[in-house]
Amino acid sequence: MSKIDHSLFAAHEHALAHVEDVCPKCQSALTIKHGKNGPFLGCSQYPSCDFAKPLHEHETADIKIIDGSVCPLCSKNLVIKKGRYGLFIGCSNYPTCSFIESNKHDEDEKYKCPNCKGGYLIKRANKFGKNFYPCDQYPKCKYALNAKPIASPCPACNWPLRLVKKTAQGESLLCPQRQCGHKQTTNDSV
Repeated sequence: MSKIDHSLFAAHEHALAHVEDVCPKCQSALTIKHGKNGPFLGCSQYPSCDFAKPLHEHETADIKIIDGSVCPLCSKNLVIKKGRYGLFIGCSNYPTCSFIESNKHDEDEKYKCPNCKGGYLIKRANKFGKNFYPCDQYPKCKYALNAKPIASPCPACNWPLRLVKKTAQGESLLCPQRQCGHKQTTNDSV
């Protein structure tokens, strides 16, 4: 038998004490239901009423004002905020000003976007933590790479960037152009 009391970690009806207990659509009782994304409030008359609301809201909360810091866009104070993906630095004048500064300073090289030639490819992480390299001019330019680029033109099609991919045979340099598909192992001459 486990020494952990699992009832402490389950969402029960007493969790509804701080929220309304009637459905705003049909005035029926709300109940806590469990889904793939965790517990949520749902109408007891489901499927005739489809009202649902997450039990835990993912709202951004201000943690601390950074003294002596100034937003480069609107000159208000910068604030350390906690959001759904962790801590970040943003403008205290949000939503009027949407300035966000990353707390991770990447020292990676910047690569000129070969598609629009006006922006740069920047390192980002998706919601699963996997890195990708989109153009910073999005949504005007929707060019993105799913692996780390390197400033080395493709010998076959002369595209200005190639991708560095790790395979079972070692590192390979791939042309990101689907029409070309040129592949070169790093032990070959670059």
